[in-house]
Amino acid sequence: MKLAQPLCAAWLMVLMATQPALAQLRIGQPSGFTGSVAAGVKENTDGASLYLDAVNRRGGVHGQSIELISVDDQFDPAKTVEAARNLITQQHVLALFLNRGTPHAQALLPLLAEHRVPLVGPSTGAMALHEPVNPWVFNVRAPYQREAIKAVGHLVSLGMTRIAVLQTDDSFGADSAAGAEKGFAAASLKPVLLQKFPRDKADFAALATQVVHSEAQAVIYIGASATVANGVKALRAAGSSAQVVTLSNNASEGFIKLLGEHARGVVVTQVFPNERAMTYRLIKEAQELAKAKGMAGVSPAMMEGFAAAKVLVEGLRRAGPKPTPAGLRDALEGMQKFDLGGLDVSYSATDHSGLDFAELSIIGSDGKFRR
Repeated sequence: MKLAQPLCAAWLMVLMATQPALAQLRIGQPSGFTGSVAAGVKENTDGASLYLDAVNRRGGVHGQSIELISVDDQFDPAKTVEAARNLITQQHVLALFLNRGTPHAQALLPLLAEHRVPLVGPSTGAMALHEPVNPWVFNVRAPYQREAIKAVGHLVSLGMTRIAVLQTDDSFGADSAAGAEKGFAAASLKPVLLQKFPRDKADFAALATQVVHSEAQAVIYIGASATVANGVKALRAAGSSAQVVTLSNNASEGFIKLLGEHARGVVVTQVFPNERAMTYRLIKEAQELAKAKGMAGVSPAMMEGFAAAKVLVEGLRRAGPKPTPAGLRDALEGMQKFDLGGLDVSYSATDHSGLDFAELSIIGSDGKFRR
């Protein structure tokens, strides 16, 4: 009997270690699972789930599993707030996570302050979420303005001086266009065409006609994936061969599929390393987890979700076995040089920007992003 007791205890320890952890750490994700951004949102979420599932299989965080509660806001800021309020007050989530859209994230800011709940890894590069520092927002990816500056610089380096900018008429378009303006100023240039279009029901044929008349060599197209894909098709139908550049909100395989035969040659800015760059431990880890699940690989949009999930989990770990939303916020703000796998993330009371990585990719003839 004396020998059996420690043996039973040992087996109990093994059994506990191999059982799934209890679902106690609830995280809310209000995002556009339908609508013009659905393809990218799905890939963001698949990437996050890839990491969260792996953490849960290993016993979770402090013995508690992470439950991601995803709610479709139909890419409507008013519905984002409605969904988020329910997640906070009814589902009692510890944080909001990986929501898509600049106007949508901005609409959440009063709610975050009211309920003292953090937003981790919003899938937007809005400068308004970086400056001034919001105590409840923790960005992981670089801002859109950084991408737009890089896009203009790239086109100028190729000898292009006649560049058009087409921007969605919302806060995302305004913010990204402000970055492009900085790029033009640095090159002592001005766009040959600067045109806004409504986020819904844009007249793509009319926009394409304006581009043709401007004799633009390149077009920086700022908008959601379905919108930009339709815009590119209209450009080609109008006879424009202008180089098209768009931002990382469209860095998804779903965007490439929407472009169809017009995908080749479109340039997309990126805010994470090449998803095939196995020299980065971050990429290698994601690829290995994807392979173990029988997936073909990961996309840039999946890497955004994957990286955001790693930051979230580290924050939960540092917040201790009984985390609160405020405690999670404090834990994240104290994070210094957390190694994502070849990229460091740091936060402080005066900086919630996360990473500052930006580069360019081009869609090849095989329908893959090439760096």
